Amino acid sequence: MSLTTSHQLDEISIDGRELTIDELVLAARSPGTQVFALSADSRRRIEASNALKHELVTSGLPIYGVTAGFGDSNTRQVSKHKTAQLQDNLIRFLSTGVGPYATPEVARATMVVRANCLARGASGVRPELIQTIVDCLNAEILPRIPERGSVGASGDLVPLSYLAAMITGQGTVSHRGVLKQAADALRECGIQPLTLEAKEGLALVNGTSFSSAYAALAMHDAERVAEVAECCTAMASQVLAGNPGHFAEFLFLQKPHDGMLTSARAIRRLLSSVTPIDEPTIHPDVNFRELEQPIQDRYSIRCAPHVIGVARDTIGWVRKWLTVEVNSSNDNPLFDTASGTVHNGGNFYGGHVSQAMDSVKTAVASVGDLLDRQLELIVDEKFNNGLTPNLIPRLAHDNFEAGLFHGFKGMQITASALAAEALKWTMPATSFSRSTEAHNQDKVSMSTIAARDARSVVELVQQIAAIQLIALCQAADLRGLDYLSGPTLAVYHQIRAVSPFLDRDRALDEDIERVTALIKSGELIIDPMP
Repeated sequence: MSLTTSHQLDEISIDGRELTIDELVLAARSPGTQVFALSADSRRRIEASNALKHELVTSGLPIYGVTAGFGDSNTRQVSKHKTAQLQDNLIRFLSTGVGPYATPEVARATMVVRANCLARGASGVRPELIQTIVDCLNAEILPRIPERGSVGASGDLVPLSYLAAMITGQGTVSHRGVLKQAADALRECGIQPLTLEAKEGLALVNGTSFSSAYAALAMHDAERVAEVAECCTAMASQVLAGNPGHFAEFLFLQKPHDGMLTSARAIRRLLSSVTPIDEPTIHPDVNFRELEQPIQDRYSIRCAPHVIGVARDTIGWVRKWLTVEVNSSNDNPLFDTASGTVHNGGNFYGGHVSQAMDSVKTAVASVGDLLDRQLELIVDEKFNNGLTPNLIPRLAHDNFEAGLFHGFKGMQITASALAAEALKWTMPATSFSRSTEAHNQDKVSMSTIAARDARSVVELVQQIAAIQLIALCQAADLRGLDYLSGPTLAVYHQIRAVSPFLDRDRALDEDIERVTALIKSGELIIDPMP
């Protein structure tokens, strides 16, 4: 892999073993990225497994999905002369997807993952099949894949059938953003449509690549949400004139979860140049008195590293799981060239993807709930330590407009609605296994649904974070920018470039969209001192 100075990916190589999640995400979101296939070692592995497949087919051995039917039809052996037609029919009967189409970035990620998994060299396909996927990707020919229709075992059969259809010249594709017939797009780019041979249709559809595409993108964005939440927490502490001592290193060394340590460290750095609040004065003979300032801030501020840290730790192990998944042979059957045998198994089962995504969406939704609770403290005059009600501009009582403005009241309502929706999505998809396909697929993972849910939760929390950042900048203007540190002041200026101070009630929906776009794109720079 090589990187430009702007950290955009120039190229990645497909070898089935070393694809990273960061490479995958950047390739999915940087259409100019060139994907290269195949390494010499990968090509040798692929050709060897393909040769073994042909040897076993010629011998007359019944092989699942090659010379025998699919699913519960595996007891019906067919002639070796029918193997190509069997693969064609597989693609046709699986084209039953419904719902909205996956975004181009998901389609790209799916193609990269599927090509990489097949490049591992145990699936019995030709190198040309993998190269065709790569050629389409580099030419920006993308399958149009309906989101719904996969149960995550046997892999993402229905969604991946649209990828298989594309490389055989069937169906409708997106070519540089223009809808075309697949055959026309391939011809314009000089790409020869493939005629699938034995096993190749099954190898294309019988994997977890569609689930993994959503999962990798959602996990990457969840990591960014954690960073933004730490920035929001630091700014909330500042504009509320809170107690930065809640983030002291000593506290977290006594309960040293990695994610908590990382989160607290980030918040401390963001607060670095802020003067701590005055210690309470000592009154040894006091009977009773009301303190001018609370000793402790509320949980949504004080416990923020404990909430965000869970998300960080979750993302840490999810990254490991997904890295294994996108570098695995996850179709069936697989060909063992060392022993000259074919093995039937269940590597297509998306259990790790679904469990990972159920965990990610729960952790991220909790972060969204945290930010919504912080926002309530900031807009509510009962809790915001002298800021205005709903962050309205300061007006003299004799000003004609006094009492007319409601400021961020609507923003808090929206944030609460988004948080509720995110929390609703945390119902685990893994709990909804269904028996399908004539009771052959009698236990399935629901990995695609879990991954799509995680995508939806992350998007909702990005919007909550955008609302929170706009409110924090308003509060900073009201409190005084001297309450901010250097790092949070830099964030303030980035937000103010797209969302000006609210000097009177106005629609803020477009402000939310612009700040959300900053978060999604990674253009919002949060740079605590090293």
